[in-house]
Amino acid sequence: MSNYKFILSGGGTGGHIYPAVAIADELKLRYPNAEFLFVGASDRMEMDKVPQAGYKIEGLWISGIQRKLTLRNLAFPFKLIISLLRSRKILKLFKPNVVIGTGGFASGPLLQMATSKRIPSLIQEQNSYPGITNKLLAKKVNTICVAYEGLEKFFPSEKIKITGNPIRKDLLEVKSKHIEGKDEFTLIHSKQTLLVLGGSLGARRINQLIEEHLELFEEQDIQVLWQCGKLYYDQYKQYNKLTNVQVHAFLNTMDLAYAAADVIISRAGAISVSELCIVGKPVIFIPSPNVAEDHQTKNAKAIVDKNAAILIKEKDLESEFKKQFSNLISNKEKQKDLSENIEALALVNATNDIVDEIEKLLKVK
Repeated sequence: MSNYKFILSGGGTGGHIYPAVAIADELKLRYPNAEFLFVGASDRMEMDKVPQAGYKIEGLWISGIQRKLTLRNLAFPFKLIISLLRSRKILKLFKPNVVIGTGGFASGPLLQMATSKRIPSLIQEQNSYPGITNKLLAKKVNTICVAYEGLEKFFPSEKIKITGNPIRKDLLEVKSKHIEGKDEFTLIHSKQTLLVLGGSLGARRINQLIEEHLELFEEQDIQVLWQCGKLYYDQYKQYNKLTNVQVHAFLNTMDLAYAAADVIISRAGAISVSELCIVGKPVIFIPSPNVAEDHQTKNAKAIVDKNAAILIKEKDLESEFKKQFSNLISNKEKQKDLSENIEALALVNATNDIVDEIEKLLKVK
């Protein structure tokens, strides 16, 4: 029987939506007749992104708890009750064989209801420090797929499978696209290229840092491929007039941008970190300090502890960046070591391995 039914739930950020879509795509390859339904938060980006990827989505009226006392927190119990009832109805009508959660508060009510009805369920945790939703669901679900070691602190160890994070298939071929990447962005082949990534919306502090060091990059004869994010593009597009700088709001051909790079500066969101391991280039991580439990620093530290990347905290950029960056750019041996070490941490078969775990749950009655 291959007309299985799967519900996938997760969202709020690309880091929760993207893995869910990658998992659904792999399930669809194995079971072309399967039916899929996504469940997200009705006012978040998944309501646009999931249909763009070709899947149906239902929205729940749910939001996270704010860390300070606000009116939105007063509404939370009502939202939760309504979302639980709506989830129960969705499950009753759709009758899924397996339910999959990828984190974010939208997956909470749905998986809570699915586990109470004994529907086989799996969660995928992208971070080295789990979010509150997955911590609450861990005792109830059948399987927990993770990307980092050491999550026994938060989850029952017998349920944990280390699979890695699902990533885009086009990144697996980055090594062979170096020339194509430099041509795509009309870069000079003989010069070193710095790729700067601040996430799809951009990262203010990273953008300020790059602006402050444009003269340094020119002195060092480095060309800069700078994704500043759509919120900041108008502020920084003036630097496109410099011969060694390209400013982009967004990079659509991410695989070619990675391929063109010699050194990368990036935030340390879980999916970015997983992608950068696959890409295998020297990386300077500048984690966002404005995320729950400072999990980006923890994500980056897991890589840095294996001597596979450089980590500079935002508060240390003033004193550390110029020294660390200049040292890396001028030291080919160090670049080579970091590349080899980060690539050794890549979990290339993550999506397949997660779907293998889902297939095991299809046999659970």
